[in-house]
Amino acid sequence: MIEIRALILGLVLALGAVAAQAEGTKVAFGAVKADPTLPVEVTADSLDVSQEDGSAEFQGNVLVSQGEMRLSAKRVLVIYNQEASGIERLEATGDVVLVSGSDAAQAQRADYTIGTGVIVMTGDVLLTQGKNALSSGKMTVNLTSGTAQMVGRVKTILNSGSD
Repeated sequence: MIEIRALILGLVLALGAVAAQAEGTKVAFGAVKADPTLPVEVTADSLDVSQEDGSAEFQGNVLVSQGEMRLSAKRVLVIYNQEASGIERLEATGDVVLVSGSDAAQAQRADYTIGTGVIVMTGDVLLTQGKNALSSGKMTVNLTSGTAQMVGRVKTILNSGSD
């Protein structure tokens, strides 16, 4: 795996602007590491609660906040743990956007396991970091370590910083 920041420096010095393709890339994500132990706040246009399976479905302009991390989507399903004492995971679908620090990622779906602080984004993933962009089929973000791994025909466009 290649550390993207070192790759950027080497390629920018050698080539100025580069387009690269790879099968897997590890990148830094988020200027600030997120804390998965912080409370999760969810706002939406509507909420449906299921007593049967202990889930809550938020729809319409859904915004999930946890510390510095923000996730928005058309729909978010909240699955509580067996004791119903806390959130086990979130399933976000429809125009999913994840923002942490100055980094932003878009995808069709995101699955966030609260206990591990891991978000798996799938479906036309696009990560932007300043002027640089990376795309892939899947990105796994570890909010605790502030890293992400992209797999599935990764395409990277790196800019030199000169306009």
